[in-house]
Amino acid sequence: MRPRNALIFATVLLLSSTPVLADTLKIGLNYPQTGRYKDQGLQQRLGAYLAVDEINQAGGVMGQPLELVIRNTRGEPDQGARNTAELIDREDAQMVFGGVSSAVAIASGKAARDRNRIYFGTLTYSNATTGAEGHRYMFREPYNAWMTAKALSQYLNRNHADQKFFYITSDYTWGWSVEESVRKFSNTENTDVHQGVKTPFPRALINDFRAALEQAQESDAKVLMMVLFGDDMVRALNLAYEMGLTEKMQIVVPNLTLGMVRQVGPTIMEGVVGAAPWVWNLPYENNYQRGKDFVEAFSDRYEMRPSSSAASAYSIVYQYKDAVERAGSTNTDAVIRALEGHRYSFLKDEQYWREFDHQNVQTVYVVRIKPRETVVADQFSSDYFEIIDFLPGDEAAQTREEWEQRRKEAGKPTRL
Repeated sequence: MRPRNALIFATVLLLSSTPVLADTLKIGLNYPQTGRYKDQGLQQRLGAYLAVDEINQAGGVMGQPLELVIRNTRGEPDQGARNTAELIDREDAQMVFGGVSSAVAIASGKAARDRNRIYFGTLTYSNATTGAEGHRYMFREPYNAWMTAKALSQYLNRNHADQKFFYITSDYTWGWSVEESVRKFSNTENTDVHQGVKTPFPRALINDFRAALEQAQESDAKVLMMVLFGDDMVRALNLAYEMGLTEKMQIVVPNLTLGMVRQVGPTIMEGVVGAAPWVWNLPYENNYQRGKDFVEAFSDRYEMRPSSSAASAYSIVYQYKDAVERAGSTNTDAVIRALEGHRYSFLKDEQYWREFDHQNVQTVYVVRIKPRETVVADQFSSDYFEIIDFLPGDEAAQTREEWEQRRKEAGKPTRL
């Protein structure tokens, strides 16, 4: 072989044997970096990045490294929809997830649907997300308001039956869903007896919460149902404490997250009751090894305990990876088929993606905030949650008949 030909041959051989880095598989995270739900948004980001790094260290998704592309929704539905469109159209994200406000998740999910992409709701509790506004491209990882209310009301009916309730509710789709569902299952639908008031969303002022709490104080109710979330809950609960209501009434916050209770602090939060799809101490109490591994990895990396919001984002990234690998493709239709009906155990006991509505069916936990000395004894001063009750997912979730009835009332088809 001539020297020149030998050189060409050697060069070709070298190039053919050199590994070529695969293009990244992009997924988009749509979360509030600012606004009243920013703490829950940050937890999503931390959980998502941890999952992406772990998956990439283990070889990626079918050999492709994952790349997380992020956008700030600011807690605004229109911005969430624009972000989703941009993540898909300009960044070529194959899947988008996120949303702390249900209104944001619903708007974002529709933008993904219009572009033939899956949207995973990461922190969206309104019944409408997988109910009246549900569609084939929306999958909700956490529980919904109906499931929350059934589990919470099981506890309330045993411990606070025949007591008067007062509702302070955030005036948007999530708040409406939760109040309606809790009233239904706790037998407090009579609004003349169990009164309530709506507070503006997303721009409630301190005076709005003060006026609502004054009405609660005048009602002589024994149970104060605070259907508020994020910074709204934090500000209202601080006011309730200043007014002495935490000593006179059982405070119930239907959806509790670690970030919210940390912002308020253990002194004011002690004794507050709520519900959660997951809390960081659950894997230790029930010996869920994969859940313990997640808590340890998150705590070591970020020097804090993970919230349910972080766990949801972390789980979604892994669920998408597993679905793509089962499908053997990132094709949206193939991934949807791989998700529908899939059962798995990951950070807790068994969960599954229900085929007819894409709701994740899972155990719901009722929790009460522990005394201050217990909370601060934890390495990260975060041992807040005492699990006081639970309800299996199939008992908590709407039946197909109940779901179809809601769809009919909304003028929507009874199949996604």
